[in-house]
Amino acid sequence: MKSSSIFSFSADSFAELKVHGVKSMQHRLFQASLCCIAIMSLAFQAHATSPAAASTPTAASAPAAANQSTASVVFDRSKVPPVTPMPRPGLFMLPPAAPGYFSFWDLMTGKKSEKPPVAPYAPFALLPTSASDIDFRYLDTPGHEKDVFDPLKRIQLGSDWLLSFGGNFWYRYTHETDSRLNSADINNDFHMLRTRFHADLWYRDRVRLFAEFLDARAFGSELPPLITDRNHADLLNLFTDIKVANANNGPVYIRVGRQELLYGSQRLISTLDWVNTRRTFQGVKAFWRTAEWDVDAFWVRPMIIEKGNVDNWDTQQNFFGLWATNKPKPGHLIDLYFLSLENERNLSAANVLAGNILQGNSHVHTMGGRLAGNVDNFLYELEGMYQFGRRSNMDVSAFAVATGVGYRLPLPMNPQGWIRYDFASGDSRHTDGRSNTFNQLFPFGHYYMGFLDRIGRQNVHDINAQFTLHPMPWITFITQYHRFYLANNRDYLYNAAGLATYRDVNGQSGSHVGDELDFRLNLHVNRHQDVLLGYSKMWTGEFLNKQAPGINPDLFYIQYNIRF
Repeated sequence: MKSSSIFSFSADSFAELKVHGVKSMQHRLFQASLCCIAIMSLAFQAHATSPAAASTPTAASAPAAANQSTASVVFDRSKVPPVTPMPRPGLFMLPPAAPGYFSFWDLMTGKKSEKPPVAPYAPFALLPTSASDIDFRYLDTPGHEKDVFDPLKRIQLGSDWLLSFGGNFWYRYTHETDSRLNSADINNDFHMLRTRFHADLWYRDRVRLFAEFLDARAFGSELPPLITDRNHADLLNLFTDIKVANANNGPVYIRVGRQELLYGSQRLISTLDWVNTRRTFQGVKAFWRTAEWDVDAFWVRPMIIEKGNVDNWDTQQNFFGLWATNKPKPGHLIDLYFLSLENERNLSAANVLAGNILQGNSHVHTMGGRLAGNVDNFLYELEGMYQFGRRSNMDVSAFAVATGVGYRLPLPMNPQGWIRYDFASGDSRHTDGRSNTFNQLFPFGHYYMGFLDRIGRQNVHDINAQFTLHPMPWITFITQYHRFYLANNRDYLYNAAGLATYRDVNGQSGSHVGDELDFRLNLHVNRHQDVLLGYSKMWTGEFLNKQAPGINPDLFYIQYNIRF
C-alpha cells in the first residue's frame, strides 16, 4: 500500500501557488540565517573551549605550529565525505553476528564468513538513507573486499578531487483489496518502476557538489495513481556543501539546494523510501559532526511533485528547526529537537466547518526528545513530542508518545521481539477555540503504523508488537501486529499521509478502528540485490464497520531492488 502525498492541489490552487511566489522570502531567509547562526555559534563555542583552541603558541612551539600548518595542507581523504549514518529507528533489530552465509550468492559459492562483510548498503530492499550518505570510505582501507562497481567510486582526479557515481533501480508489483478503505470492492493491481542515478564531486574536504536524478513510473492500476507514484525525469537532490569551520574535531558545513532530510526515529522527518518518488525539500541546512554530537539547523520548503514538469518548492510552506543528537556511548543515543512548520495554504470554508484543518492555515511548533539503545540483548526506546502554536485561528496543544521495549533471544536464527505503544492526541470539539490533533509533519508512517498505510500518527492509540527472525543471515522475516483505536471518538481517522478519511462527529461509532497483521520477507541476493515480499491484512473494528461497512482491506507485494 502506498502513502498518499501530503499535498493535494487543484489546477486553480496550483496557479494561485505560482502567483503567490516569494512574497515572504525575506522573512524566511532571516529565519534560515538564525538557524545557521545557531549551529555555527555552537560549533565555534565548542572550538573556543577546547584545549587546543584555548592554548596560545609560544616562540618555542612555532616550528611545531609551522609543521602542523604544512601537514594541514594534506587533507584526510578517508574522512571525505563526512557521511551521517542512518540513526536507529524505532523497532530496530540487532543484526545476526554468528558465522554464516550473509547473502544468497555466498551460499551458492560456499563463501562462509565469521562476521558480516563490510558493505555500504543495508541488506534490505528498503533503504531510507540518502544516497549522499552511503559510506564508501572503506575503499581507502587496504585489503578491502573487491567489487565490480568499485571503479565508479572515489575516482581520484589529481590530488584534490574525488568523483563518485551510483544508482538504484527497483520494480514492484502490488495487489490491493479495498486499498483506500473504499467500500466498492475494487481491487487495485499495478506496477511501479523507479530509477535513480547520482554523481558526487568533492574538492578536498571543502566543497561538494551532489546531483541525483529520479524517474518514477506506475502503470496498470484500476484506481487513479497517487501523486507519490509518478515523477518523470526529475531531480531528487541537487545541492552544494561548503565547509565553513572545523570545531572540536568536527567539520561544520552549509548545504544549499534540493536535499533530503532524515532525522532520529523518522516519525517526524523522513525520506519516505516506501513510496516511488521519495520525499525531498529545498532550502539551506547547516550541520556539525563530531564523535559525540550531530547538530543540524535548517530552513526548507517541501517539493511539489509534478509528474511531467520540473518540480517546484511549495512557497506556501516553510519548515525550519534545530536537531541535536548526542551519542553518549556506543549503542545509545539522545535526540533533542525544535521544529516549526508554517503552512499558509488557505483552507476551504467547508473544511474549516468540518474540522478538517491540518493541511493549512497554521503555524505549529514541535519540541521533543528521544532515548534509544540497547544494553546487551535488551532493547529500548522512548520518544515524546509536544506541539503548540496556532491553527485556523485556534490555539494548538497536542502531543504524541512512542515507547517500547524489546529483547533478542540468544538462540539460533537471531529471534527478537518488541512490545510497543504509540499515541497521538486528537480533538474532541473543533468549535471550542482549541485544536488538539497532533500533526505528524513529514514521517515514515509506513514503517510504524501498519504496512497497509491506513493509519497515521494523528488521533490514534496503537498497541503493537513486532517479531523478527533470520532463518539464515541473508533471510529477514518480520511480522507486526497492530490494534488501533481512535484517541478521540469525535475526531477523524487519519491515514499514513496525514489526510482525514472518516469521522463520526457525534462519537457514536466507537473507537476501535481495527486490527492489522503484517508479514514481510527479505531475501538478500548479494550486496547489490534484494527481493522483498509482503502481505498485510486488516480486520475492521466497530468504527470502520459503521463508517465504511463491507470493506475488507489486504495487500500483497513483491519487489526487486538493485543498487550500484
